[in-house]
Amino acid sequence: MAGIGFELRKLLKRDTLLGLFQAYAYAGIISSGPWVLSIVGLLIIGLLSISVVIPAIQVQQFQVSVTYLIAFSLILTGLAQLAFTRFVSDQLFGKRDELVLPNYTALTLVVTALSGVLGGAAIVFLFGGESVVYRLLMLAGFVLMSNIWIATIFLSGLKQYREIVIAYFIGYGLSVVAALALRKLGLEGLLMGYVIGQVVLFVGMLSLVLRNHRAQRFMSFEMFRRGAAYPSLIFIGLFYNLGVWIDKFMFWSFAPTSEAVIGPLRASLIYDLPVFLAYLSIIPGMAVFLVRLETDFVEHYDHFYDAVRSGGSLASIERSRNGMVETVRLGLSEIARIQAIAALVVFVVGESLLKLLDISELFLPLLYIDTIAAGLQVVLLGILNVMFYLDRRRAVLALTGMFVLLNFGFTALTLALGPAYYGYGFAGALLIVVLIGLVNLDRTLERLEFETFMLQT
Repeated sequence: MAGIGFELRKLLKRDTLLGLFQAYAYAGIISSGPWVLSIVGLLIIGLLSISVVIPAIQVQQFQVSVTYLIAFSLILTGLAQLAFTRFVSDQLFGKRDELVLPNYTALTLVVTALSGVLGGAAIVFLFGGESVVYRLLMLAGFVLMSNIWIATIFLSGLKQYREIVIAYFIGYGLSVVAALALRKLGLEGLLMGYVIGQVVLFVGMLSLVLRNHRAQRFMSFEMFRRGAAYPSLIFIGLFYNLGVWIDKFMFWSFAPTSEAVIGPLRASLIYDLPVFLAYLSIIPGMAVFLVRLETDFVEHYDHFYDAVRSGGSLASIERSRNGMVETVRLGLSEIARIQAIAALVVFVVGESLLKLLDISELFLPLLYIDTIAAGLQVVLLGILNVMFYLDRRRAVLALTGMFVLLNFGFTALTLALGPAYYGYGFAGALLIVVLIGLVNLDRTLERLEFETFMLQT
């Protein structure tokens, strides 16, 4: 539980307003930096290319192409992200550090092969009408981004958040510079510049992995052996990423809410922009979530299980458990309050923001409901992460599976009901899953001592 927690505790121990501000600012950058840099990078490329790239539709084609690369690479690698993180965690706990790097290289090989095969089939059978350069760049981008997600989740599991943000800053900074330098080449130039930045990002993250780990063997497939991986984590990673994206896919594929952009790729102007703006409102909630999880909760968590393993007194065990419960309740309530404030800010400035971005005010109701949904997603992340700490994988599997089904069902219903109900499917699904997750988490914490001692196998 080292790394970011130590840095945050150091800032908080100053017991000053400046130290508090620095801790939350640091946590906000660390927790939201990579995806904010990704989004801002795409926006800068698009905004500075509109007047140069002819026709301007190619800017939209570039942004939509990258969005699909992000979505499908996340869903594909979701199968391995959590399972690999748990495998690495088990090896480090068992003092088998020499297995970490060989299994990372093995997983990288598998991900590269799988993404290459699937991406290759897609560019052959689905993008036959596009240029060869565009198709090859899409394939390269898909393989690179799939490997970047694996490297990101691996380094995150080792608490190397600061290094991740720096790598993303350099990678996406170069993507912007290279894309703008090549923008006169049109769509292919923008995509080539983006891919160049992704190559640098992946190489940088790979160097971080190699710098921190040494091994006698280059490759090992230990994590693929029966019993080494946890099937529940494989499905959790798939369900969570699919749950986040499934409503977007439905809006993209529904003819009345979307338009064809390039090849088989479609976009939904009515849905995509409000969702994008709403996700920017979760930065404060993510900062609070990271501070609470990595400081107070982790401290009580460590004391609880250290007391259990070392035969501590019942009083010390109960005291640590009570501290965990209080920290979780305080942290979730703080996330809810912060996101409520962020939502109110969006409600106040939403209309002016849309005017500034030259977006129709008709998007305003959807922006409001998407902002609420984004806040609920932060609360859900908090619940799931606490359950992961407590190793309640079945409960997390049930919640993420429910998220997929409810988001699919409610979004289909809102599409049938009409524009006035758009966005309520995603928000409604999250609200139900969050409420069920809160009840489940409360019961788990109340029974923690009993299950820790009596239900071990």
